[in-house]
Amino acid sequence: MSFAIYLIGFLIFIGGIAWGCVLAGVPTMYIAIGCTILLGIALFTGATRTRSKDH
Repeated sequence: MSFAIYLIGFLIFIGGIAWGCVLAGVPTMYIAIGCTILLGIALFTGATRTRSKDH
């Protein structure tokens, strides 16, 4: 459950960054590439921070 909350928070963050880039006039292609990279980072960090520790 905490992974879903982490991912939702990161998606809101990515949306805010994308919106700011649109308002700043950044080309759509660069925004899409940046959002894809940030989504990949979100998946990796979310998986590592929310997984249970193996003992």
